[in-house]
Amino acid sequence: MAKRRVAILISGRGSNMTALIEAAAAQDYPAQIALVISNIAGAGGLAKAGAAGIKTETIESKPFGKDRESFERKLNDILVAHDIELVCLAGFLRLLTPWFVRQWDGRMLNIHPALLPSYKGLHTHERALADGVKIHGATVHFVVPEMDSGPIIMQGAVAVHDDDTPDSLGARVLGVEHRIYPDSLRLVASGQTRLDSGLCKIASTSPDATLISPSIS
Repeated sequence: MAKRRVAILISGRGSNMTALIEAAAAQDYPAQIALVISNIAGAGGLAKAGAAGIKTETIESKPFGKDRESFERKLNDILVAHDIELVCLAGFLRLLTPWFVRQWDGRMLNIHPALLPSYKGLHTHERALADGVKIHGATVHFVVPEMDSGPIIMQGAVAVHDDDTPDSLGARVLGVEHRIYPDSLRLVASGQTRLDSGLCKIASTSPDATLISPSIS
């Protein structure tokens, strides 16, 4: 099977982008990172992608002001011109219009630093700590017009410690993000996912695993 051509959209340093690029370097990985696009000139991730031999583009969003769709039409033209099949959002700091999301329905992934549907939006680690949750984590999902609401592909969890700060908790969650995003893209690119009534079904599943926090010996 030919590798699926993937574009990653970034706005900053691109740590999840780097995890995807490193995973896609494996010969048996079913996707190739063909393009990285930033909406901010000089974003740190652009240099990393270039160093990995990946083509990069910058489409600055600022000149478009509030005309989000015009920006997205230019973005879409570049994706189509590069024969992109799947799009991964990796710290892309833009709210996408329903028009753009429709163009990539079932073909655009995002990663969110919380166990959706809990803690949609920003400041997820602060909110989780304020609520006293014992388990927190990250979610990879398909993108739909409603923010942080698409079908869930994969989730990873960490235990929350009593002495956690947003930074310490966020660092552990980031480690989980770097594991589940490449695995999610692998599932989608290899055709092991299907959308059914707004839910993502996985063809192959791993044995059941349980995370209980706090654990009592």
